[in-house]
Amino acid sequence: MRKTILVLMTLMPVALNAQTYDFDMTKQQPVYSDSQGYGYDVLPAPDKKKPAEPFYFSVKVPDGNYLVKVVLGGKKNSNTTVRAEGRRLMMDNITTKRAKDTQEVSFTVNKRTPLIDEKNRVKIKDREKAYFTWDDKLTLEFNGDMPAVKHIHIEKADVPTIYLCGNSTVVDQNYEPWASWGQMITRWFGPEVAISNHAESGLTARTFIASNRLDKILTTLKKGDYVFVEFGHNDEKEKKPGDGAWYHYQYQLKIFVDQVRKKGADIVFCTPTQRRAFNDDKKTLMNTHGDFPAAMKMVAEKENVPLIDLNSLTKTFFETLGYEDSKRALVHYPKEMYGRELADNTHFNPYGAYEVAKCVVMGMKQLNLPVVQYLRADWQDFNPAQPDDWKTFKWAPSRISENVKPDGN
Repeated sequence: MRKTILVLMTLMPVALNAQTYDFDMTKQQPVYSDSQGYGYDVLPAPDKKKPAEPFYFSVKVPDGNYLVKVVLGGKKNSNTTVRAEGRRLMMDNITTKRAKDTQEVSFTVNKRTPLIDEKNRVKIKDREKAYFTWDDKLTLEFNGDMPAVKHIHIEKADVPTIYLCGNSTVVDQNYEPWASWGQMITRWFGPEVAISNHAESGLTARTFIASNRLDKILTTLKKGDYVFVEFGHNDEKEKKPGDGAWYHYQYQLKIFVDQVRKKGADIVFCTPTQRRAFNDDKKTLMNTHGDFPAAMKMVAEKENVPLIDLNSLTKTFFETLGYEDSKRALVHYPKEMYGRELADNTHFNPYGAYEVAKCVVMGMKQLNLPVVQYLRADWQDFNPAQPDDWKTFKWAPSRISENVKPDGN
């Protein structure tokens, strides 16, 4: 660590300008309060005299993208995972062997509120009001076997943004054991790009637009940004006149295309992820999405929209794992773990979401999207026919959990 990072704060952040903050985490920090605008949050403040435990630290900042630099280590055999906002994985399993060893990690976090302008707001659901995603704070979670944090630096960042639009397979799932690819893909991109996930459980392309989420994106969308769109799971259940894959669904997708391109940004489609619905042979998956993947592909071809076929990639992933082991990628847990038995064949757990995020990154690479230049140096190309072993996947669970299934299916 450079010796020029010197006079760090004990209690108050160093404000190099109105949107730059430094915190010396080796010194006692306060519990968060809105008036103070920073401090330990969610869980009780860690006891410096006891072995390191997971903790949250929040800073009140305006909407925008923020470069975060964290110095980890300073304890023997430390192991730290860093997540931001709604459990967005930023860096995982950073280890130091000796007490004097440190590592600096950098990433960019997108922070936002529902406010669009003086008259309009995003129509968030009641359950979203408790999410870290839509509040006034930038919240960091430090987890792992022995989290060790020496210093946090936060500053405003002007970088390209990848906006995510979708449903419960994309959203930043706030609670264990649920997870989605949108909150895992952040792991693979360096600080040169931000990811802003506007997806929410239960949404369709139409209800996403109707709840002003696309309008929110358009307020900051600019040339050089990307908008990724994955819908289908819930759209296929809409039964009003004109609903279905070939009319309303395609009509809504066209709105995304036109509005995004009007801002000079790039749009990418992702066909809906598969459900774990095996045929009687227990070897192959049945198609539960009807014509919706084909309808999206038709719009993509007609409008010259790059497309990642997540439907096909996740089919390969599930079939490779097999009938039993595919449960390991989804929320299948016995009653004793979360208070009731969970057997969900749509929603991913952290391992499954991690693997699907890798499918999306590979789709980006196969499309030769310029944004892949910002992939981290430790990225390794991925094949869903050769997935990572779920037995060796290491995840530090957040301390907040819920046994209620997310909206949608």
